[in-house]
Amino acid sequence: MGKLVALTLLGVGLALIGERLLAFRQRMNVSREVEPVEPGNCHLIEGIETGSEDIDILPSGLAFISSGLKYPGMPSFAPDKPGEIFLMDLNEQNPRAQALKITDGFDKASFNPHGISTFINKDHSVYLYVVNHPHMKSTVEIFKFEEQQRSLVHLKTIKHELLRNVNDIVVLGPEQFYATRDHYFTNFFLSLLEMVLDLHWTYVLFYSPQEVKVVAQGFSSANGITVSLDNKYVYVADVFAKNIHVMKRDDNWGLTQQKVIQLNTLVDNLTVDPATGDVLAGCHPNAMKLLVYNPEDPPGSEVLRIQNVLSKKPRVSTVYANNGSVLQGSTVASMYHEKLLIGTIFHGVLYCEL
Repeated sequence: MGKLVALTLLGVGLALIGERLLAFRQRMNVSREVEPVEPGNCHLIEGIETGSEDIDILPSGLAFISSGLKYPGMPSFAPDKPGEIFLMDLNEQNPRAQALKITDGFDKASFNPHGISTFINKDHSVYLYVVNHPHMKSTVEIFKFEEQQRSLVHLKTIKHELLRNVNDIVVLGPEQFYATRDHYFTNFFLSLLEMVLDLHWTYVLFYSPQEVKVVAQGFSSANGITVSLDNKYVYVADVFAKNIHVMKRDDNWGLTQQKVIQLNTLVDNLTVDPATGDVLAGCHPNAMKLLVYNPEDPPGSEVLRIQNVLSKKPRVSTVYANNGSVLQGSTVASMYHEKLLIGTIFHGVLYCEL
């Protein structure tokens, strides 16, 4: 009788594991391929070959690009090289990338930049907030941008027990921001198990010097985050759930969900087109190719535009798609005056004139 019970439990366990693995493969879009879509004159920018995970463009056309991310389970073409922040002036006829100098007093050797967000103060000073993973921890670094010197002056490092596995950030005031946590576990193998079991334990938090709190939770993997042009709505990408959450900001900085836009691709970072208010999403059409990297069959890239986000039926269209032959592992797309920058986890950055 005992053996029968043991065999029954083993069978149930194996069946459950099999079902979870099958569901995981479906969430990763294992068999999906994309048809090429090229929006115009596009080319890779020289000088950025080790990633461009996030991009934030100022109203003036200056674009900040985080590069060199080392992320557990993801490829890295320069694992021993510190990360960098690049600058591009999209007003130039042929924009070039320039690595910004970071002033002394900051540990540049362990710099591992992830999501970024800019903030312009009342005196027009520009501040760059950077999610950093020194030694695979999570901090938020605050820099002041010195435009004439093309440099970043480090001002502050923010740490907090809720700031773990931070992915992206959007700043709305001096030291006031929302940030996403993309995994609950910090251990790589436990986080992989978390992905397979689809635990939905990640969240969005609000940070200020006076208060730090979780404002939205229950995500499979909260990833990219941005805010609408009027600052009334926050958009959050849940990468493994393949959707975008539209959330209304409350007076106390809380978030109230309004709707979920379901997509057929794994959504990474989000930006808002300053000319239209449309949401641009950098996506992974087949995420399994990221986890099991094969240079002969690299991960593709996909950029979606979501129009009329607040309507009952938002319109979703493909801005860019490639099977990896040109651009591998797209994470973000950002617009400025009919010019488009598309960033990646570990590859290059694509510049398109629409």
